[in-house]
Amino acid sequence: MIYTELTAKAMRLAYAAHHGQVDKAGIPYIFHPLHLAEQMEDEISCCAALLHDTVEDTDVTLEQLAEEFPPEVVEAVRLLTHEKGTDYFEYVRAIKGHPVAMKVKLADLAHNSTESRFAGVPVPEGRIGYFRDKYTKAKAILLEE
Repeated sequence: MIYTELTAKAMRLAYAAHHGQVDKAGIPYIFHPLHLAEQMEDEISCCAALLHDTVEDTDVTLEQLAEEFPPEVVEAVRLLTHEKGTDYFEYVRAIKGHPVAMKVKLADLAHNSTESRFAGVPVPEGRIGYFRDKYTKAKAILLEE
């Protein structure tokens, strides 16, 4: 991860916004955006990775982000926010043309596809296969020419 004043601000905001949240395996949620951010090679992508779920999963708004972060970060987060009522694959297609959002989403899909994250957690039959298929199709959409 790149450590700059801006990424530190994104880290603090993501930590505060996701405080108390856990993923499906019961792990503090903040580890997911941190994992993605550690794969990013530039400041804007790192911030977008840290903040990618804040608007979708917390009370943070795009307007609040726009007060603190450059438009490149806010636009990537906007694209990475899956709005209720929007078809998942249409959402993925909208990300395709934006290099930062696409890079973060590919890392997100890879991490969400890591089945070992659910070691020791009972998962209803068929759920792993459902998500495997969904994320494989989303990755294919992003990578198709």
